[in-house]
Amino acid sequence: MLVKTFGSAVQGVDATTITVEVNIDKGINFSLVGLPDSAVKESQHRIDAALNNTGYKIPGKKITINMAPADIRKEGSAYDLTLAIGIMAASGQMQSENVGEYVIMGELALDGGLRPIKGVLPIAIQARKEKFKGIILPKQNELEAAIVNDLEVLGAENIKEVIDHFDGKKAIESTVVDTREEFYNRLNDFLVDFSDVKGQENIKRALEIAASGGHNAILIGPPGAGKTMLAKRIPTILPPMNLHEALETTKIHSVAGRLGDETGLVTGRPFRSPHHTISDVALVGGGGFPQPGEISLAHNGVLFLDELPEFKRTVLEVMRQPMEERKVTISRARFSVDYPASFMLIASMNPCPCGYYNHPEKNCVCAPGVVQNYLNKISGPLLDRIDIHIEVTPVKFDELSDKRPAEPSEHVRDRVMKARLLQEARFEKNKGIYCNAQMTKQMINQHCEIDQAGQALLKRAMERLGLSARAYDRILKVSRTIADLAESEAILPEHLAEAIQYRSLDRDSWAG
Repeated sequence: MLVKTFGSAVQGVDATTITVEVNIDKGINFSLVGLPDSAVKESQHRIDAALNNTGYKIPGKKITINMAPADIRKEGSAYDLTLAIGIMAASGQMQSENVGEYVIMGELALDGGLRPIKGVLPIAIQARKEKFKGIILPKQNELEAAIVNDLEVLGAENIKEVIDHFDGKKAIESTVVDTREEFYNRLNDFLVDFSDVKGQENIKRALEIAASGGHNAILIGPPGAGKTMLAKRIPTILPPMNLHEALETTKIHSVAGRLGDETGLVTGRPFRSPHHTISDVALVGGGGFPQPGEISLAHNGVLFLDELPEFKRTVLEVMRQPMEERKVTISRARFSVDYPASFMLIASMNPCPCGYYNHPEKNCVCAPGVVQNYLNKISGPLLDRIDIHIEVTPVKFDELSDKRPAEPSEHVRDRVMKARLLQEARFEKNKGIYCNAQMTKQMINQHCEIDQAGQALLKRAMERLGLSARAYDRILKVSRTIADLAESEAILPEHLAEAIQYRSLDRDSWAG
């Protein structure tokens, strides 16, 4: 008897439906074809034990299973349930009429229980797209799949529940989630706030500008000045994600297996902070079975690189292209996959190995030339992609002990959102451009015109401070954002003056 069940293979952040054809005939043999990997081939033993421990068995006949299309490699243990239900239906041990109406996925434990799988959201989206009635999967994944509307989501704890559902003995109750309600209810859930930070008003202002224009920023200051504390609060002042961004972000975290059991939807902007010992593959993604890296997990959010010079140079260099293209392509001999990587880079560093170069109270003990060598660990092309350089100074005791509440993130975010709305209107005809940081040279010439007074100020600053040529466009982009925050159509000299001070590392005088 021939029975077809359906599973799904995840490639990148998209899924492809897999047809599992199970044929049982006379003889004794078990054949599994269709480019399965080792984990799929081993499923025979898990299925055998799971069925035996739940009162069923694999029939002692010739079983041939084909996983189509045969040119796509089938990876992982998520096909256990798909194969097991196909074998049960083909052998007549359960009803098979409705099996083809569902996408069935899940890893089997030896006692028949179901373990959670990765990539459920793209699988559910593809199932709805192909007009399947529903999806059957482990109980732990049901909230994630239920994000997709107009699809029956059945979460089972073991294979016995799935068999009883198809036999009509006991139906599995479908899971329903109001995606929009969950999204809006959890939109402003933050554990930290800008009001926690005492003093540092000039740093907060710089980060507000960075958030308003989507600019990458680097914080330079001594240990204990609050660089990490400030960086962790940046997501609280970024505009809330819309539903499309939330679903896009959730797909990436779903594929990487980073979603918890308690929620199905990522509603807050991601904040990823990898350790400086990270490898280039872990940062950008890849591996034998390609997975999203940290830059993709930070999509629509913030990637924070603490102690930037401590990262291996090769690791930092592989970020350059994804930062420009806002996606990363992982290429293999048989296929290539694209992962989104539109993130805001926030980096921090000490000004020197000892940490006290330019400190107002403590003396730097580094030898001559060491400070410049330390800074040279960051390549010029990478530094070129960082718009704002912020010098962080230690907080004074009077500011630390001040009991007056600081400005909360909510108030800052309101100003950021107003500036972003102006930018959305400005770039509505430019596909893929939504903030000032993404402007091309042509757009800078169009939207960043300055008057004669501004030209004179910028020329004087570049000559006196020894600013590099690459600082010119960055200053114009940042000054455009400062003007947007001031709700000014024109870029005024005071906007340029503020933008110029955010190019510390471009000055010839930096590091002596």
